[in-house]
Amino acid sequence: MNLWPPFLFAGIRVLEIADDWSRARVMLRRHWYNRNYVGTHFGGSLFAMTDPFWMLLVMNRLGGNYIVWDKAAEIEFVAPGRADVFAEFAIDACVLDEIRAATSTGEKYLRWFETDVKTAAGDVVARMRKQLYVRRKKGVGAAGTFC
Repeated sequence: MNLWPPFLFAGIRVLEIADDWSRARVMLRRHWYNRNYVGTHFGGSLFAMTDPFWMLLVMNRLGGNYIVWDKAAEIEFVAPGRADVFAEFAIDACVLDEIRAATSTGEKYLRWFETDVKTAAGDVVARMRKQLYVRRKKGVGAAGTFC
């Protein structure tokens, strides 16, 4: 993912994606080419560093019997970003159980996920929320096998 042009050219670096897709950690380095007019992190880069991860984690944790899409997103800029920033994502079994239960009858489920973008010192620069659309694929039974 580090060679994906939207990340590469924005200074975004994927530091970790767990083998089981349970967590990810991303960094945005502050460079001359990703600063805004007043010298702080460009808001689009702050959003881009968080954009795909909730969908990727949920999609890979649930497996191929589910449709997972980004539905909506929000970002709140809390403080000027004048240093490298980091975002962490972690999905636990309880959330996956919640999603499986909500989609067991084939209905869609909308769920919000939140991530803080922080400096190395822990200061929050931005808060991002992402809403995912999740639905069990048609023809897939409650146990996750095709009928």
